[in-house]
Amino acid sequence: MTIGELFTLILPVFALIAVGVALRRFHCIEGVAETSLLRLVVYVCMPCLVFDTIVGNASLREPGNLLLPPLAGFAMTVAGFGVAYLAARAIGLGKGTGLRTFALSAGICNYSYLPLPIVGGIWGERAQGVVLVHNMGVDLSLWSVGLLVLTGASPRESWRRIVSPMLVTLIASIAINLSGLAPHVPGFMRSLAHSLGICAVPIGLVMTGVNLADYLDEPAKLLHRNVALAACVVRLAIMPAVMLGFARLLPCSLELKRVLVVEAAMPAAVFPIIMARYYGGQPLTAVQVVLSTTAVGLVTCPLWIRAGLAWVGAG
Repeated sequence: MTIGELFTLILPVFALIAVGVALRRFHCIEGVAETSLLRLVVYVCMPCLVFDTIVGNASLREPGNLLLPPLAGFAMTVAGFGVAYLAARAIGLGKGTGLRTFALSAGICNYSYLPLPIVGGIWGERAQGVVLVHNMGVDLSLWSVGLLVLTGASPRESWRRIVSPMLVTLIASIAINLSGLAPHVPGFMRSLAHSLGICAVPIGLVMTGVNLADYLDEPAKLLHRNVALAACVVRLAIMPAVMLGFARLLPCSLELKRVLVVEAAMPAAVFPIIMARYYGGQPLTAVQVVLSTTAVGLVTCPLWIRAGLAWVGAG
């Protein structure tokens, strides 16, 4: 796949984020509507996407696609938190001035809404299933190590937040797939899950833009030179190199290598903005990280994917 073809595949994903920004700026989605749509995505559409993608997926009956992906997701995300923390200290951030928020935001890539359509567009649903299993490890790291990084909360407090509709659906879907019960799932249930599941990513991307739009009223605050530069170095240079090295050396399936390459190329995740708001962090720092890595990532993503697939032998 050429750089141009990859860019053509990635551009609509970023365009949906821009649509979300526009909808918020024109007051089409705000207040209760925003909360309701977020709940729809998290509690209904994403679990349906998990069920639709995993049940009947032959590639997810292979042990290598069930055990290694979450371990890789956990390990690479924790490594990202560590690298981002050191980078934050290097640019002079401290506790109360964005150190912890930067470590969380720059340490975790956009592991769901961007990779899913990209992986699906190139390799289809089989590979998307591996993304979802990989993301179980990322979620575990986010709500355990990530929450500790952001707040210093006790391990018991953070682990309680891991149990979610997504995790329950993921475990149940894998069990159905491995047990051979997939052909016995009623057709109407598969059809319903498919119809709701295909809404998850588009609505999620639009809501990403809606969340970012709140911070565009004061554009001068959105660019902090040191934060933007450090975030791009961590998220779009150091961590892609680390993750690609991991993908090259790890004795894993072709599907997982491809997933790791795409995840490595992603900008920072948006959810840390919400976490920073809720847990007393520095939301503006998270926004600065997300906006800078997303803007630069529009250019670097196809480059990393193209080079990464060739280097790990997964093209």
